[in-house]
Amino acid sequence: MRSKKAFLNISSNFMLQIITILYGFIVPKIIITNFGSDINGLISSITQFLAYISLLESGFGPVVKATLYKPLSKKDNKEIANILKTSEKFFRNIAKVFIIYIIALCFIYPLIINNNFDKVFTISLILIISISTFAEYFFGMTYRLFLQADQKNYIISFIQIITYVISVVIVILLAYFKANIQVIKLASGLIFVLRPIMQNWYVKRKYNICFNEARSDYKLKQKWDGLAQHIAAVIHGNTDITILSIMCNLTEVSVYSVYNLVVKGIKQFAQIFSTGIDASFGDMIAKNEKENLCKKFNTYEVLYFTIITILFTCTMILIVPFVSVYTKNITDANYIRHLFGYLIVISEYVWATRLPYSSLILSAGHFKETRIGAWVECLTNIILSIILVFNYGIIGVTIGTIVAMTIRTSEFIYHANKHILNRNINISIKKIALILIETIIIVFISNYLPYLDNTNYINWILNAVMTIILASAICIPINFILYKNEFKELINTFKKIIKRKKYE
Repeated sequence: MRSKKAFLNISSNFMLQIITILYGFIVPKIIITNFGSDINGLISSITQFLAYISLLESGFGPVVKATLYKPLSKKDNKEIANILKTSEKFFRNIAKVFIIYIIALCFIYPLIINNNFDKVFTISLILIISISTFAEYFFGMTYRLFLQADQKNYIISFIQIITYVISVVIVILLAYFKANIQVIKLASGLIFVLRPIMQNWYVKRKYNICFNEARSDYKLKQKWDGLAQHIAAVIHGNTDITILSIMCNLTEVSVYSVYNLVVKGIKQFAQIFSTGIDASFGDMIAKNEKENLCKKFNTYEVLYFTIITILFTCTMILIVPFVSVYTKNITDANYIRHLFGYLIVISEYVWATRLPYSSLILSAGHFKETRIGAWVECLTNIILSIILVFNYGIIGVTIGTIVAMTIRTSEFIYHANKHILNRNINISIKKIALILIETIIIVFISNYLPYLDNTNYINWILNAVMTIILASAICIPINFILYKNEFKELINTFKKIIKRKKYE
């Protein structure tokens, strides 16, 4: 059953990421083309500032999810109701505070950001962009966490796919008929409001959970221990653009956001292979299946590292050529930044490397044990980025992020191996060393490929295909030879899933 759910989660999430990436490239391109780089930078900046409201979650979400694993495995509906009721109350309170935060942002943001836009225009965008975030906290956050904990992330994925498709069609139509940016953002925002409402409806319809019996005084353990983890995640996702917004200009924010579209898309592809896996790990931990956990994690680790090596190495080679085609004929900003392109890919490569270990740690509920490292990552990222941005601008903030994430990734690897898997850390170190070696080999050989002139999307796609074939031809055979047993285990798992589906 775990394998089937994991397969559904991965396949549905794969479809979602394709749609998400297409949406992520289409909409900003429309905005840059029709309204300019400054407007795109302004929207990216506002979005990042609004994201800071999630600091109020205090790491509550991951704690809720980790707490749900045990009662879900035992089908303890009363305990599930207690957890969900407490969670819903908490997130609705955040939604109310969010309103206050938005009002404050409307007054403060126009004063601290270096831009030439009218204050009323800026405030209207803040209010419009905030609608979907408010709805997520007020209606759907609790039920999204519940579906994730129950290994049914595919339900969330299908809902998101539907809203993305509808939204992109509306954006294209409105842009075609020369609607202003406020109307376009309002229309897409209202579509995204449907997501939490649909998640809420699905859970209440499909699950027999009696909320009336839930205790009003129920409290979750480790509620505050997840704070550091959450702050670290928020800082990682928002520091760079925030610092650029305040200390540079919106044009630089637009440049950053375009490159970030690419690495974010690749990052989401990497997450495909972790979505739903953490719930499987959580279920094994809840049932004390230590040997099975170690075996499954080892197989997952090999598969995941093979995939991210191909993904991020190809991205490192192809990102600047893609941006050059994507921003062709756009002259209000310099988007061709080779060094920055390499560094932003490396930063997310480091992040992706830690994902199996962080997923395992959160599944085990080890929030308290790893909170110090989270604070170290936050402070390192902020301090280094602020120091370096003065002399190195967009390069400086990216270096700050890389250093901070490297420290945190090292901690995750150590803790997961020593305190959860109870195995020698050298097992993971060898695999990561292999990633580095394979990356260097692929980048070196790629210099000798007969690439076409990078003048259009067709040529870029053909170049990308060559690069992917090269990376796959190097990574897959090497990993198969070194980790033959793990690949055999993986193949057997897929065979079992297919066999089950055949007889269902």
